[in-house]
Amino acid sequence: MKTLLVTGSSGLIGSEVCIHFATKGWKIHGVDNNQRAVFFGPQGDTRWNQSRLAESIKGFEHHELDIRNRQGVLELLKQVKPDAIVHTAAQPSHDRAAAIPFDDFDTNAVGTLNLLEAARRACPESPFAHMSTNKVYGDKPNTIALKELETRWDYDDAAYEHGIAESFSIDQSKHSLFGASKVAADVMVQEYGRYFNMPTCCLRGGCLTGPNHSGVELHGFLSYLVKCNLEGREYRVFGYKGKQVRDNIHSEDVAKFIHAFIETPRCGEVYNIGGGKNNSCSILEAFQIAEKFSGEPMKYAYVEENRVGDHICYYSDLRKMRAHYPSWDITVSLEETIQQIVNAWTTRIVCHQ
Repeated sequence: MKTLLVTGSSGLIGSEVCIHFATKGWKIHGVDNNQRAVFFGPQGDTRWNQSRLAESIKGFEHHELDIRNRQGVLELLKQVKPDAIVHTAAQPSHDRAAAIPFDDFDTNAVGTLNLLEAARRACPESPFAHMSTNKVYGDKPNTIALKELETRWDYDDAAYEHGIAESFSIDQSKHSLFGASKVAADVMVQEYGRYFNMPTCCLRGGCLTGPNHSGVELHGFLSYLVKCNLEGREYRVFGYKGKQVRDNIHSEDVAKFIHAFIETPRCGEVYNIGGGKNNSCSILEAFQIAEKFSGEPMKYAYVEENRVGDHICYYSDLRKMRAHYPSWDITVSLEETIQQIVNAWTTRIVCHQ
């Protein structure tokens, strides 16, 4: 039986990866210390997801370990010697990072280095998939010529017809401290691949989403938006007329790509993993879809100040991913994804009443 080690196993992507590989017969080790609740308060708590994994995965082993604990990480990898590693643990909010710069960098950059070096010592042949972020590009995408449409911004340059490709520059732009710490991790993952010839990849995610997301205002765009809609809570729109665009990919499709990479790994690769143009939407468009499935009107307030380093328009060019792994593609549409999130939040809200 093959063994998979997943960091951030109680989070959205981590838990989806655990479930996916368990159904394929893998033994699953999850690493999580519920740090999300520390970063975001009770609303960010993921213990419920940890319990779900323990109940639904036979033989699931949970490790209450902070990836900043270097010795603990070294010892765990030496003990488990996994056949593959999926690293999703992170401080995930660029807004929050400014208030906790040491925690942010130590978690995102140093924590990733701890895992890479532990893997190099214990299991250097094992594929290492790292969840990076499109924030490594900083606000550079905002320099692309844009056109304003009725409900969204879009690229007004034929070179970006398919979105942002992996060759796009990450240099000389404003990243937020979160983006900078993720750049450090991203480049280190690439370097361990190239320098030590380890099978590593960075997955620069757009909006990763799905029904198992504990969305909060500072992180989890669609999940938090739907929660506000269902609870009749005011959602705050920060700048750009609410027309800022994101591409959204279901956590299930992320897990499937990670599986494809692990089966046929490459060294030091980078992929922009998002929903692509077809699964992109603006905040205004997301309001319309959420209302369609919930039947509830969206309450929102507009704040005439965009978030620092925020993208006006971003969607991923998926052509490299499809070329390297032709058996993979997006399987869950944007509308289906939002409908699943509405159903999941409805169930959770009813259970808590």
